[in-house]
Amino acid sequence: MRVLILGANGQLGTDLLSGQQSRSRSTELVPLYRKDLDVSELESIPKVLANLQFDVLINCTGYHKTDEVEKHATEAVQINGHAVRILAQACSSARARFVHISTDYIFGGDSSRPYVEGDCPRPLNVYGASKLLGEDLALRGYGDGTLILRVASLFGVAGASGKGGNFVETILRVAKEKGQLRVVHDITMSPTGTAEAARIIWSLVENAAPPGVYHVVNSGQATWFEFACEILRQAGVHVPVTPVTGEESPAVAARPSYSVLENRKASSIVGTISSWEQALTQYLKAKGHIR
Repeated sequence: MRVLILGANGQLGTDLLSGQQSRSRSTELVPLYRKDLDVSELESIPKVLANLQFDVLINCTGYHKTDEVEKHATEAVQINGHAVRILAQACSSARARFVHISTDYIFGGDSSRPYVEGDCPRPLNVYGASKLLGEDLALRGYGDGTLILRVASLFGVAGASGKGGNFVETILRVAKEKGQLRVVHDITMSPTGTAEAARIIWSLVENAAPPGVYHVVNSGQATWFEFACEILRQAGVHVPVTPVTGEESPAVAARPSYSVLENRKASSIVGTISSWEQALTQYLKAKGHIR
């Protein structure tokens, strides 16, 4: 099996590479970076992929600076929407499986229980709307060969590309610099380690999971405040943490107040999925924050 990984230097892409290298020698991995294929240049996508033989393409690319995207809707629609359509078409031509990474931000936060794959989307921001467009275009154009994998609140050893790290590192840095924290307590989500997300993705690919949508997140849920407190507890950092509302810590783009994803569909194929607390422990050990 020959697998192309777009966005191989990001948080998830990095763990997809390292995770599969430790799992199987029968899979040939081909990492692709922006210099190899820039998905913002739509016309170049078919040309580049036509010269590559592959059985699976995993797309980890995207315009995902949520607040910045609010002022760049045209670029977001191009990269998160139409580029995905062209990637799906290229996979269809190559008779290859297309694995596309999406987001919990396609939901609007109006649920009283974790979202399942078939729940009605209602994105609140441009980023979520553009990612939903990408989902729809891929499934319409190549539904029998596409996996849409929704992830959420990722943290991985490589850090978020273009975002200056991830939430875990930000919490530890600010706690040490300022000796106190203020963290939003009225947004609940699914914290997810990219190491576990990568394991789930490879299991879905290897087990030839039926095409469609899957939620690829760690088990459990937390507010950002609860997540921050657990980071500090596990890392042994003792500073006061004050819960604040989203209105007290405003962002440019609206966020859903509740975007927890139910991972039961994926776990029925890949087996037990670890909790976000376990994923956090694994991450902190990998980064040398704890032993």
